[in-house]
Amino acid sequence: MKRLFQIFGGGIGWTLGGPIGALLGVAFGNAIHDVVRGQEEPAAASGSQRTAYSGANPGATRQGRTSSPSDFHIAMLILAARVIKADGRVQQSELDFVRQQFVQLFGKDKANESFAMFRKLVDQEIHLTKIAQQINGFTTHSTRLQLVHFLFKVAMADGQLHPNEVDEIHRIARHLRVSDLDYESIKAMFHKKDDDLWATKILEVDPNATQDEVKRAYRKMAKKYHPDRLTDAGPEAQSAAQESFIEVQKAYDHICQRKGWS
Repeated sequence: MKRLFQIFGGGIGWTLGGPIGALLGVAFGNAIHDVVRGQEEPAAASGSQRTAYSGANPGATRQGRTSSPSDFHIAMLILAARVIKADGRVQQSELDFVRQQFVQLFGKDKANESFAMFRKLVDQEIHLTKIAQQINGFTTHSTRLQLVHFLFKVAMADGQLHPNEVDEIHRIARHLRVSDLDYESIKAMFHKKDDDLWATKILEVDPNATQDEVKRAYRKMAKKYHPDRLTDAGPEAQSAAQESFIEVQKAYDHICQRKGWS
């Protein structure tokens, strides 16, 4: 019976939205199966369906449109589900953190729906190449930078960055066409700030860069991470960008203070 629900859900997903739609369809099929078995409330399953398919067709490309709030939401759910399994275990602290982040980003009701779908996605095999290709088709580069930032937050939920999680996020970043420089910049935002390397990596400058070089780098990075670049992606993406923007400001202030620049 469960296999029947999976096939049915996956078939609907492929019709509505390619590999991402199929992935969400199987998750929805599993949710329906749990409802039939009495393991979950029906509202959770129907809410998950609304979360997965409302607002945008995840199979669509960016032809004629920019990123939408649903794009960011769907991509975040899928990629976080892959990262959370990268260290070979799914800890309760990580699940609690993801739920907390969803509440902050979406509000309690939508967060519950999102988390119900997320739990189903965690149990599935997620094929990165095809999924990333589809995400690249319906998101902007700025949106993808914030997805990588969010994935680092998920990986840090248990208080440390496991090497497998770091490798997985790097792999995802490359599939999302995020350069190694941008990846290292975002990674440095989660670096222990006990030296100066984190600041120069965030700004993507040499440790011996001149004041003018640092200023130019700061302006470039502040523009790259400014929340206004994600207006079309919705308030959730803008909130994520605000955190990155603040880290860029901190890096610039740190370098100026250490160098004695006014």
